[in-house]
Amino acid sequence: MSITPERKTALIGEYAVTPGDTGSPEVQVAILSERIGNLTEHLKIHAKDFHSRRGLLVMVGQRRRLLDYLKRTERSRYDTLIQRLGLRR
Repeated sequence: MSITPERKTALIGEYAVTPGDTGSPEVQVAILSERIGNLTEHLKIHAKDFHSRRGLLVMVGQRRRLLDYLKRTERSRYDTLIQRLGLRR
């Protein structure tokens, strides 16, 4: 369900705005999207895992807040991020 340190490092390198950047909204949204995808696959198999489902909803809400912040502050960065991640909005 969680992501490996190697995958997390790869995501940080791919979405970082500047070298060594780990806290920008782009990186945070990319890591959350990876975790959400993994947890979604887990819940397809374990449909009655309600504790993990709550964790998924918390992560989705956090990602939504980060995307709303990015949309409000810099629309161009928001547009490129959702396109790169393949999000629906």
